[in-house]
Amino acid sequence: MSAIPIPTAASESPTRNIRRTVLPNGLLVLTERMPQVRSVSMGVWLASGSRDEPLELNGISHFVEHMVFKGTTTRNAQQFAREVDSIGGNLDAFTGKENICFNIKVLDDNIAPALDLISDLVLHPTFTPEDIAREQGVILEEIKMDEDSPDYLVHETFTQNFWKGDALGRPTLGTVKSVSGFTQPAVFDFYASRFTPCNMVFSAAGHLDHDDFVAQVAEAFSGLGASSGSPFAKHPAPATFANITLKRKKSLEQVQLCLGVPAPPVDSPTRYAMYLLNSMLGSGMSSRLFQTIREDRGLAYSIYSEASPFRDTGALSIYAGTSADKTLEVIQLTIGELRRLKEDTVHEAELKRAKDQLKSNIVLGLESSSSRMSNLARQEMYFGRFFAVDEIIAEVEAVNAVDVQMLARQLFRPEAIALTVLGNLGNLDVTREALAC
Repeated sequence: MSAIPIPTAASESPTRNIRRTVLPNGLLVLTERMPQVRSVSMGVWLASGSRDEPLELNGISHFVEHMVFKGTTTRNAQQFAREVDSIGGNLDAFTGKENICFNIKVLDDNIAPALDLISDLVLHPTFTPEDIAREQGVILEEIKMDEDSPDYLVHETFTQNFWKGDALGRPTLGTVKSVSGFTQPAVFDFYASRFTPCNMVFSAAGHLDHDDFVAQVAEAFSGLGASSGSPFAKHPAPATFANITLKRKKSLEQVQLCLGVPAPPVDSPTRYAMYLLNSMLGSGMSSRLFQTIREDRGLAYSIYSEASPFRDTGALSIYAGTSADKTLEVIQLTIGELRRLKEDTVHEAELKRAKDQLKSNIVLGLESSSSRMSNLARQEMYFGRFFAVDEIIAEVEAVNAVDVQMLARQLFRPEAIALTVLGNLGNLDVTREALAC
């Protein structure tokens, strides 16, 4: 191994065996040692996603995520596939509203070849015109496929109207118009502006040694030039719009609906109350919406709520699929549950059940090296620190019924509720009065 300068200043977490080192070029490397496992998961994370794209480049984050797999200066796509299979690895990637991630999971014997693969993927893509043209066709088909999925379409329509005119509301995949317009210079320019040390975090978890791993990462990423400051401007939190949108699509058998309100950002002090409120409202089989609308009334097969927190804003949304003649009843029952959370404090037994469910999800979600790797990167990017499981559980336990009720009153304001309804609606009409809770 060539002599690569390794910084001596590395901070350490005594509770989770977490260490962090900043390389000379500014790349942050995080590791969590898990001596009880035989796997190692590693990921290159970019602290930007589709919400950080200009309008004319909507979808380019997702496009570049696909394109790096098409070939590098040393490997083509087939060689990548063969080498990943030869070490029994699992190589994957995803693009979100605020992140892009490239990750691989292997046995601890294969750290070196896995690191060579993921670094080559991230650092040396070729972006040939031929590959760009082919991938544009692939993404356009992906867009068509998602538009043929009613539950995806109602969520996408809701999001676009909820954050109307802002990049957070635009589709992660982009549009037919934007994707068709991507050129090789635009792809290279975007890559150069985002794939920089100040916008990256390299996280790894599993059966590894921090110092040895950092030395290997430093060598693999030595060609990545140093950068300073932010390579692009992150816009302030967008406004939300409480629109009622009725989108008619006669070919659908079911009516899809999505109802939501603005919610706290990911680092809000009320985030644990938010998770518990969501759990009691519509996350799980014992939740109020599931029991009232599916079990008691038989009005829907699928109904749930979900919290979507981002760095500066968020949404709490409710989804249901039902028949056209039952749509208003489902909306009224949903509004009734929101009203009940505002007017009545939840019973201790229900709150305890939600806490036990949340604590279980937290603990079980950290059992694998891949989940620990993701947890490391997300906590660094959103909080700049790492939380022990016991600390998180203590925060969950500290939430009381009054906290939940106060949050419900802040969230469920009639003038803040947005609604999207999709399907063969006939004469269906929904007024603002119907959303009064």
